[in-house]
Amino acid sequence: MNPNLFSWDLFDKAPIVGIVRNLTLEELKIILPLYREVGLTTIEITMNTPQAAELIAYAVDHESEGLNIGAGTVCTEADLKVALAAGAQFIVTPIIAPKVIKKCVKKNIPVFPGAFTPTEIYKAWDLGAPMVKVFPATALGPSFISDLKGPLQQIKLLPTGGVNLENIREFKRAGADGYGLASQLFNKTMIAQRDWEALKRHFSQHLEMLA
Repeated sequence: MNPNLFSWDLFDKAPIVGIVRNLTLEELKIILPLYREVGLTTIEITMNTPQAAELIAYAVDHESEGLNIGAGTVCTEADLKVALAAGAQFIVTPIIAPKVIKKCVKKNIPVFPGAFTPTEIYKAWDLGAPMVKVFPATALGPSFISDLKGPLQQIKLLPTGGVNLENIREFKRAGADGYGLASQLFNKTMIAQRDWEALKRHFSQHLEMLA
């Protein structure tokens, strides 16, 4: 696999996007191998994390074998420029940012824009996004995904916000094509206590729910 390219084959093996926010480089160095060892394949480092570009560059340079490594919370063209310079293989936004989406499409970089209503979701897809992040999915839950899949079955949906160990299987049944998880996956208590074995088991449990 070209380390500079996003792999849909890798994503489809474990369609969870782990969202890294406010982890340190030292923590990331420990967590990335654990993440890959359990079979998770796609990770997003948010641009509002301190030293985000450094974290992305480290991950791409040292841990890209078997991992898709992207940048999240990309809201502006300036964010996009920094993320791509660091080596991000895919881009995630919390909003519809047409200029960001169009630049990614032009560069053949997968972009997963955040959208909420059916109209927003369709607009993001129509701009060229191969998958749309349904955000925040917290209040509406799995039933919203199944409702969307009726008229918009051609659009890949990535519910994010509120997806957790208790409901990820329901989101799968509802027709979700992927799942975005931040603190639900990167358990803050386990990380603070440096309980890496517990964190690794926690990662594995999420994959088991999708089996």
